[in-house]
Amino acid sequence: MAENQLTPDRLSRSITQWAEEDRPREKLLLKGRAALSDAELIAILISSGNDEESAVDLARRILDASHNNLVELSKLSVNDLKKFRGIGEAKALSIIAALELGKRRQRSTAMEKPIILSSQKAYDYIQASLSDLQHEEFVVLYLNKSLKVIAHDTLSRGGVSGTVADTKIILKSAIEKLASYLIVAHNHPSGNLRPSHQDTELTKKLKEACKLVDIVLNDHLIIGDNDYYSFADHGIL
Repeated sequence: MAENQLTPDRLSRSITQWAEEDRPREKLLLKGRAALSDAELIAILISSGNDEESAVDLARRILDASHNNLVELSKLSVNDLKKFRGIGEAKALSIIAALELGKRRQRSTAMEKPIILSSQKAYDYIQASLSDLQHEEFVVLYLNKSLKVIAHDTLSRGGVSGTVADTKIILKSAIEKLASYLIVAHNHPSGNLRPSHQDTELTKKLKEACKLVDIVLNDHLIIGDNDYYSFADHGIL
């Protein structure tokens, strides 16, 4: 092989030899953030690759292992990320922190206290909090007479297969907040949106309990990665 011939690994390593507009940082400055691929944005976070891959190639491999899905990537732990050669603890933490910031940004936008007129509106408000968790959480939205969000609470956190929702605690908090309507939601880390028997029984029990204090249970949502199940839409409420 000729001495000056570039092998595939040399091509992948030599980001500094790329045209300036093709390097991730320079591309961001020249063309703006929207011009960068997910891999290029991650490459900026990790800064460098390993002795066989550029930062971009390493980022592509990480994304490929996550099925090119940022939701799946956000589920990886520090130890999961460290399995990729070239990713140490600091780089793993940078990726996790960036994804968490994106999640919080989405949640901050949602926290403008919208009026919830449909299951889709409720899902849009809640999903950033629940969609990519590896354990179950149970969330309650408290609404006023105009169906505007007063507040929301994470009532409980559980394991991978379930969490506990206490009707008395939900009603106590609803009364204290002078709520007229409630929407409850929990996630299924498995992605299976089918309600369990326990989900259905809890919904019926909570609906009846709310009636005793003149509060209406508007909906119960089960949240998956990119979709949801609404008890109200399916005629169960």
